[in-house]
Amino acid sequence: MTAISKRILFFSLSILTFYCGRASVDVKWPVYNRALNGQWQMQSSAKVSANSDRISTADFKPESWYRASVPGTVLGSLTDDGIYKNIFYHRNLEKTSSEPFQVPWWFRTTFSLGKVNPGQVTRLLFNGINYRADIWLNGQKIASADSIRGGFCRFLLDISRYVHAGENILAVKVAPPDTGDLTVGFVDWNPEPPDHNMGIWRDVRLIVSGPVSIDQPFVQTKVDTATLDHADLTVSALLRNHSDKEISGLLKGRIGKDIYISQKVILSPYETKEAVFSPEQYSVLSMDHPKLWWVHTWGKPNLYDLHLQFDENKEVSDTLHLRFGIRSVSDYVTADGHRGFRLNGKKILIKGGGWVDPMLLNPTPAYIEAGIDYAVHLNLNAIRMEGFWGENQEIYNLCDEKGVLIMAGFSCQWEWSHLIGTKEEDKHSAIITSEQNNVAAESWKDQLLWLRNHPSIFLWLYGSDKWPRPSLEKRYLAVLKKYDPTRPSVASAKEWTSELTGPTAMKMRGPYDYVPPDYWYIDTAYGGAFGFNTETSPGPEIPVLESLKKMIPADSLWPIGSAWLYHAARGAFHNLTRYNHAMDQRLGKPDNLKDYLRKAQYLNYEGMRAMYEAFEANRFKSTGIIQWMYNASWPKLWWQLYDYYLMPTGAFYGAKKANEPLHISYNYGKNTVDIINNTDKNAKALSAKIMVFDFNMKNVLEKEITLSEVQGRKTVRAFNIPEDLPLSKTYFIDLKLYDRNHQVISTNFYVLSIQKDSLDESKSTWYVTPESQYADLKMLQELPPVKLDISKSFYKKGGNTFVRVKIKNPSSHLAFMIHLDLKDIATKESVVPIFWEENYITLLPREERMITGYCHTKDLKGGKPAVTVDGWNIKE
Repeated sequence: MTAISKRILFFSLSILTFYCGRASVDVKWPVYNRALNGQWQMQSSAKVSANSDRISTADFKPESWYRASVPGTVLGSLTDDGIYKNIFYHRNLEKTSSEPFQVPWWFRTTFSLGKVNPGQVTRLLFNGINYRADIWLNGQKIASADSIRGGFCRFLLDISRYVHAGENILAVKVAPPDTGDLTVGFVDWNPEPPDHNMGIWRDVRLIVSGPVSIDQPFVQTKVDTATLDHADLTVSALLRNHSDKEISGLLKGRIGKDIYISQKVILSPYETKEAVFSPEQYSVLSMDHPKLWWVHTWGKPNLYDLHLQFDENKEVSDTLHLRFGIRSVSDYVTADGHRGFRLNGKKILIKGGGWVDPMLLNPTPAYIEAGIDYAVHLNLNAIRMEGFWGENQEIYNLCDEKGVLIMAGFSCQWEWSHLIGTKEEDKHSAIITSEQNNVAAESWKDQLLWLRNHPSIFLWLYGSDKWPRPSLEKRYLAVLKKYDPTRPSVASAKEWTSELTGPTAMKMRGPYDYVPPDYWYIDTAYGGAFGFNTETSPGPEIPVLESLKKMIPADSLWPIGSAWLYHAARGAFHNLTRYNHAMDQRLGKPDNLKDYLRKAQYLNYEGMRAMYEAFEANRFKSTGIIQWMYNASWPKLWWQLYDYYLMPTGAFYGAKKANEPLHISYNYGKNTVDIINNTDKNAKALSAKIMVFDFNMKNVLEKEITLSEVQGRKTVRAFNIPEDLPLSKTYFIDLKLYDRNHQVISTNFYVLSIQKDSLDESKSTWYVTPESQYADLKMLQELPPVKLDISKSFYKKGGNTFVRVKIKNPSSHLAFMIHLDLKDIATKESVVPIFWEENYITLLPREERMITGYCHTKDLKGGKPAVTVDGWNIKE
């Protein structure tokens, strides 16, 4: 059973239990809230000649209309329908004309209602339309595009007087965004889809209740952070009387199995009133021994269920269910002026990546769950959403359940005139006109109300590259004060000083292009390991060959040319120049595609590992690090821990290595060995073994050390590497960390050079600090080939297929960057998502290791698994 199915089943059973079986007997008013995700059709308005009011009637026959995916976009639906094939292969996307998408498109569906009783209220909730829409229902126009506009605005329409028992027909005429519109937008690091993401991109919900509805529920939690053993809860909701009569009723609530609350409410005709349950009035909301919500790296992300019900004369008028977590999030500013965050009173180093939905806004539930499962697997504790992603709340629910924090907010899309097609912008943004300001403020309110009950969201960002002008920020702040005073908020992801709220204390100084691993330790002016770096990266992260073949024709795979660069990023990043130059200088100019890809995966691994390790080593001088990007919106070459096809890159495993709970690492800045405790618990009785080898594997240093204790969230400088060792130009450091039983809990391997990387900091820009000298690791090209001894075994458990791979290096040489892949034995395609405990590993002479990995058995699609092993100098 999937996580989604489990949630639906849990919700259904809970409702039946709470409401004492009312669903199984006759009721005065049916009560439900369901998505209209079924039989939608669509067609270009240029091909529809019928009058608009007729399209939503039974007389109209939508012949030759396309099947529409709702939620989704026009281009996404046409791609699903096979009208556009393999749209991301080669340069197919640029060959897709934008002409069909310059006119509105019709969306049409039907829904059925049972008997409509007196007093019954029926509403439609549109959670996201891009960009404008006229809406018809059963031949009547119920909303116009002058008010239904804004990609992040939500629209709740009372359709009670337009519906009837039986089949009802809904038609929505969606117009594309125009110049200056505050659209959902496209991420500025990939091509813009030719339909500009036009469509009903979020779910549409049919909401049926009695005359009083329950809306805008909110659970505010206040944790005693001194003891972590007490919390106060405040529960509130809006009650709306949709009738012309005064109604007296009872609002009842239940939290979990033990907490019951209720209050009598009198509502005047058409009155909306907020009902509040405070801990001062309801002592049961002052909780001892609460189960707190934690990030998965610190504990369990405990969740509670709230059920609300409004009864009038013992008849259920409306019900509502939500899940929430009891936790406290707060921020602080360091002595150096950088913002940091606390979870339940404890300082937390935010470590994450920038999440993005697929370009066509068509993520499947499995795709989303794989992405969040990867974050957990990597021991990351956060994702950043530059833009409120998600076609529904599924990704937020998953982060709640799996213990992953979210920093959510607006994208830079609206801040730059060239991204929204206007010519006017200033230091604040390209949001200039009163209409733009109104849409921005309404969008902010709607997104907060939609998402505020998710414990995973720890920060609201109402600016990205810039910050809002004072008049707009004042409106944002008023929304925050009224609708969510429980979280920190910041005016920008970049270091600006707001006229109203002062310094943002955030950092967005790059880099985005290639920098060497020591950069993160030694840079003190730009993107190095200090402060909260809201977006940064060591540059391109090249996919593996299997993925490259899906995006680039075989005859264009080598040498690198325009077919590659089409899948590079935009602007200053529409190239691989610095990355390839660094590869040539550090590792040697590649002879062929295979040579290029092994060197690329090494650069990916080395660079990503160093970035996260440096921020951990400098905790809490460094307060946060967001890899830009975490995932991929389309098949690309830049900024991704895993690619569009869910295949991990070397960067993925570099990040996983760096984020181990207890970790041993080399500090490039201080030439020391660090022991890093990424957990919240003290670790006792540890020991470490440090070995340094020259290129011929001669051991020039071997040192064993013991550590009585490494405190949680702390780093210990455990050993200084001597400066006078007899080293070859390229040399190696092998590190191992052991627990009290001398079991290995962390290993790490570094390739270094006596010729160091040197930064040319005087030439730094917003996106890169160039090098004046490169470390010389070219001797790696001389590693002799190694034939490994390999044994494998498979077993199934709990819906997963596990593989154990025992690898032994029987030779006297180094076995470098050993790569494991799980494939379908028949198709020879990689199985994704894939969860190896480590990958791209290195074995010393005669060393052996057992590596475990798993996939979801369903992803084998009935096939048999096989493991392939390759590597830098591995005989296949």
